Amino acid sequence: MVELSPAEDRVLRAFARGAEADFREDSDEGASWGPERTVRAEFLRWLLLTGKAEDGVVPALRVAGARISGKLDLAGADVPCPVRFHACHFDQLLDVEAARTRQLDLNASVLPGLRGARVRMAGALHLTACRVTGDVRLAGARIAGPLLAEHARLEATEGRALRLDTAHIENDLWAPGLKAIGPVTMEGAAIDGALNLRDAELSSPGDVCLDGTNLGVGSGVLASRLATVGEVRLTGARVGGTLDITEATLTSAGGKALRADNVVVGADLRATRVSARGCVDLRGGKITGRLDLAHAELSNDDGVLALRVGSCAAAELSLREAKPIRGLVSLQNARFDLLTAPPEVWPEVVKLNGLRYGALAPHLPARERLPLLKRNEDGFVPESYTQLAAAYSSVGDDVSAREVGLARQRHQRGTRPRYARIWGYLQDVTVGYGYRPLRAAAWLALLLAVGTLVFGFHHPPALDAGKAPVFNPFVYTLDLLLPIVDFGQAKAVNPHGGYQWLSYALVAAGWLLATTVVAGITRTINRR
Repeated sequence: MVELSPAEDRVLRAFARGAEADFREDSDEGASWGPERTVRAEFLRWLLLTGKAEDGVVPALRVAGARISGKLDLAGADVPCPVRFHACHFDQLLDVEAARTRQLDLNASVLPGLRGARVRMAGALHLTACRVTGDVRLAGARIAGPLLAEHARLEATEGRALRLDTAHIENDLWAPGLKAIGPVTMEGAAIDGALNLRDAELSSPGDVCLDGTNLGVGSGVLASRLATVGEVRLTGARVGGTLDITEATLTSAGGKALRADNVVVGADLRATRVSARGCVDLRGGKITGRLDLAHAELSNDDGVLALRVGSCAAAELSLREAKPIRGLVSLQNARFDLLTAPPEVWPEVVKLNGLRYGALAPHLPARERLPLLKRNEDGFVPESYTQLAAAYSSVGDDVSAREVGLARQRHQRGTRPRYARIWGYLQDVTVGYGYRPLRAAAWLALLLAVGTLVFGFHHPPALDAGKAPVFNPFVYTLDLLLPIVDFGQAKAVNPHGGYQWLSYALVAAGWLLATTVVAGITRTINRR
């Protein structure tokens, strides 16, 4: 080793005692620091790999406020002591690729890059308030302690701001207030504790700003007030606890603000007051608790999907007090125990095929829910009406359930041939497709009055004048209209001409209307 500078000699003596060599002064411009604050990287490498401590002292490299000239290359090295660079300025990147270290602390330091793929760290990695103007590469790293990057600033003009693909953090990844320019990737990474990105700002315009494909988080994801420009991708991610993006602002010019298809969440997915410009895609997700989008603002321009939860399953989907969604919504084959959504939140076009839910909230009259079913992109879908009617029946609102059944018949009528539509209109006017039994009773009363009046002026001739009972036009008409009851009047007379056709019409109408009334009464009794 060549002759040491005074600064390096100071670091050497501090290392031997396990103490800190603090060079901090008023100036914060690391590039301008002179020799009195400059330490060569090659000296630090020599010290870490061969340096000795005083007797009975655990050595440690602790440097504050120094300028590190040259490249500190520890790739593949076995570093036995803790390493701390606090508020230091590195001229070149720090390389710990495939190294074995106890702990690395870079709090408040400035680096042009950190290369740490496959590093094995027995303790924590500290990047708190650190500024990195190049890539931070930690793919395949294994960190036994937490990775702390609170208020760090990562600026990757090229490549990725932070790469943690297939890394394993056996504690938390704690990065509230993180600012990253360039993609942050965590594909296939495992975080045994929590992932904290509260108040973080991630940007990668026109690209994926956060890629957590197949990410595993043992605890929860805390990302309230997260602000992103670019796609947030959590495809196939597994979160053991709550996934919280409350009050997040997600913006993507590429179409998807949040892509979390097939995500698995062990508790709630909280997205209250989230603002998303671009599609929120949760298709195929499995959420044990609530999918909470209360007070959310979801939009996607040009008629593209704004919310996609097809084949998603959750205890509840809540859009309580959310702003009207701008863009398409797909709920195809989704499953929710409770669907909380006011009618005004839905856009003009929705996809409802296969949607299943146990109950609806808030409880509203059917007339306020039915317009949504007519806005289904695929037109008439019978199961959508069946599902809505079942939801009303489950809470005892039989009036609304019947109204849904009637609306289903009317919607379906428009899809049928002309002759079937004519018959449908007749059924609707007369008996309301069987959902208006009182209307059938009214028709019966009207026909009874007409028959009584007509046959009161013109008595049909008796078949056997000697045996026929005294003719009563009211009872005769009632005998024609009621298919089961026999008062003996209809069998005793034989009308001719138009009166005979009138009697046939009354018999046919009686069968139709009387069975409708009986069916309505039977449904009422069964419901009780």
